[in-house]
Amino acid sequence: MLINKVTKRFLIILVVLLNIGCDQISKITVRKNVTPNDYIPLISDNFILTNVENTGAMLGFGQNFPPFLKIILLQALPVIILLVLLYRTLLKTDLNNILVMAFAFVIGGGIGNLIDRILYGSVTDFFLIKAGILKTGIFNMADVSVTIGALLILYISLRYKNIEI
Repeated sequence: MLINKVTKRFLIILVVLLNIGCDQISKITVRKNVTPNDYIPLISDNFILTNVENTGAMLGFGQNFPPFLKIILLQALPVIILLVLLYRTLLKTDLNNILVMAFAFVIGGGIGNLIDRILYGSVTDFFLIKAGILKTGIFNMADVSVTIGALLILYISLRYKNIEI
């Protein structure tokens, strides 16, 4: 299916904004309605709602970094990377459509978590999955977006060995 450049760019921005919106709305809802460190089983003891502020990156990485290093590594560098990725995704109109959506998910999720880091100094995480030996870290909707995007990129990379990324 051929999509013109303007429509493709509009769709990229729309997907990015939808990912940011879902993430921010869910975090606002959790901050307002769930007491910090509460433990609310949603589906038995397998899908739990909580409210944890993560001052680091994924799984708490960098929580104990000095403030200046945190600003550089967890705010400034991600802003630059996400802006470059967004610019390149908008510019390269010949990319595979699934790959474009994957990048839009990664960018939207990344921006969602950046908003929290910049505005609050931490990222609100609230979901936990426990199923047998599988137990996730506590995560949020931005993390889901980034994970979906990364898995799609991996799929496209493996499926189409000679695709340009």
